[in-house]
Amino acid sequence: MSTAIYPGSFDPVTLGHLDIIKRASRQFDKLIVCVMVNSDKHGLFKPEERVELIRRVTRQLPNVEVDMSAELLSDYAKRKRATMVVKGLRAVSDFEKECQMALINRKLNPNLDTMFLPARQNFTYLSSSVVKEMARYQVPLNGFVSREIAEDVQAKMDEFIKKSQS
Repeated sequence: MSTAIYPGSFDPVTLGHLDIIKRASRQFDKLIVCVMVNSDKHGLFKPEERVELIRRVTRQLPNVEVDMSAELLSDYAKRKRATMVVKGLRAVSDFEKECQMALINRKLNPNLDTMFLPARQNFTYLSSSVVKEMARYQVPLNGFVSREIAEDVQAKMDEFIKKSQS
């Protein structure tokens, strides 16, 4: 059984992420979308909330599993018996960073390879940061995130703004 991991912060999961998930899920028996927890980063959503949002937008993909981990990706992959990491690339600048990470992961886990999927043209501008910025200014989020979670993203941003103003 071929197992791949699509790691990221997914704060929140965007339509670009979802496109990579759908495309990668067709290439492997199982795709684990893993919210990687970085103790130095404090996102808009808690990791558990991100997992729930991803589960909601991938519900129709039977071979997609959603998880979270604070481990090194190479160790997580060993534990999950995954042999491939999937990374989406929006620009050449993404490639440089992701290539370096792929080489490090391969050094730490020689059985782990990385597959790069270029973003579709209509998603090259899209990032979680862009989504949060649009939500901050009450821009409708259709075209940025799945309709299933758009209200959740807006509500979370509204809550964040309210807290920061008090």
